[in-house]
Amino acid sequence: MIAYPFVGLLLGLITLGVAGLMMVPCIVAWKLGSPDRTAFLISNVATALFAISLIVVNRNAPHKLNVREVFLLTVSAWLTVCLFGALPFVLSHTVGDFSDAAFESVSAVTTTGATVLTGLDSLPPDILLWRSMMQWVGGLGIVALGAAVLPFLRIGGMRLFRAESSDFSEKVLPQTRRFLMQLLLVYLAISVACMLAYMAAGMSAFDAVNHAMTTVSTGGFSTHDASIAWFDSTAVEAVAVIFMLIASAPFVLYLPILAGRILSIRPDGQVTSMLRAYLAVSVILVVWLVASDHSGFSEAARQAVFNVVSIGTTTGYVSTDYTAWGHFAVTVFFFLTFVGGCSGSTSGGIKIFRFKIAYIMFRETTQRLLHPNAVFSRSMDGRPVNDDTVASVAAFALAFACTVGLATILLGAAGNDFVTSFSAAATATANVGPGIGDVVGPVSNFAAINDASKWIICVAMLLGRLEIFTLLIVLMPNFWTS
Repeated sequence: MIAYPFVGLLLGLITLGVAGLMMVPCIVAWKLGSPDRTAFLISNVATALFAISLIVVNRNAPHKLNVREVFLLTVSAWLTVCLFGALPFVLSHTVGDFSDAAFESVSAVTTTGATVLTGLDSLPPDILLWRSMMQWVGGLGIVALGAAVLPFLRIGGMRLFRAESSDFSEKVLPQTRRFLMQLLLVYLAISVACMLAYMAAGMSAFDAVNHAMTTVSTGGFSTHDASIAWFDSTAVEAVAVIFMLIASAPFVLYLPILAGRILSIRPDGQVTSMLRAYLAVSVILVVWLVASDHSGFSEAARQAVFNVVSIGTTTGYVSTDYTAWGHFAVTVFFFLTFVGGCSGSTSGGIKIFRFKIAYIMFRETTQRLLHPNAVFSRSMDGRPVNDDTVASVAAFALAFACTVGLATILLGAAGNDFVTSFSAAATATANVGPGIGDVVGPVSNFAAINDASKWIICVAMLLGRLEIFTLLIVLMPNFWTS
């Protein structure tokens, strides 16, 4: 039987944390006399009451968490945070209706960065701050999911580094808590460093706080409609590139920071492959921009590197309308949407490690054609790659493709053209944000699409963020009966 009481207790504690964070924009709203102050107060009280009720009812639950409970807790936590995160949008009338509020909240928590809001420059600071905070919380949840949960569930990329145990018993839980606390401290340290760097680059304190949270979470929400282009600053873009790359590496690599051993941090094979891929695409686009007379070398290098890193890491900041660079550039950016960063980072997408394993299998297959009787050993960055890992990568690739395909079909049925449907499905499943085309392109947003399309995209964003299988398995009948 599923241990519902302990799942409820942990869900209550997570929701209580959300209520605590919601107090920050609530206080800001009251300090500034914002018209949203009542909306935030009601949202905060409702969230806190729900959390306290769960905690009180399940306070005596036995502390045991097995695999099925972890699946249920993970899905329940993400859905609950998205639901309560939407309350301030609904009650403040910042967005049109509940569909828009849910879309904005899911996009924030999944760090997708797609938005239905316009006129960001004139929105109250409390609403802008809450959007950024939700992305920051979502990024932290992604780090915890990828580094501490998915390895035990045997579906994430960090399973290559997982412990042999798959039991979340009283013996294992304290170790997991310590590990998550270390990741939280690292996440905080990088966020503060990013904020200070933005301020040094010329951002105001408010902009720096918001963009630090949405950069480290690779979410991409901005306080301006023009995104990073509003600042028109090479220094700001350089800071963004550096911290987007930092956030797209496995956060476990930064644990030596806690011991003061910053110089001992070394990139692993995933990070090296990611940097090489982004560099190669940047060079190709620089050559294209210069050869096609779109810009000079220095400006081409600036725009290419920033936008390649932004889309490649699934952050989704925009410094220019790259769809104006020509069909070749648009095609490159579309396929870059699927790449993503490293496993164990805040980045979305398919992830670098899966491409590496796919290449290993491609190389082995071609070698077997030449040497049918040979025995091959598989390894990635010095770690063995077994058949189970290969099977999980193949299954994820199929599930990812089916998710994008099905979402495209449903969006088409909802009345969208093919470019909009395919681009929106891809960018939602990969958690990137901006797509291509006139409707969901880098200088547009998702406000123009209908409500049915928004709900389809919400499901795609959640599936992509939860590595697809985490959500799908909870929907299977035998999950509840076996």
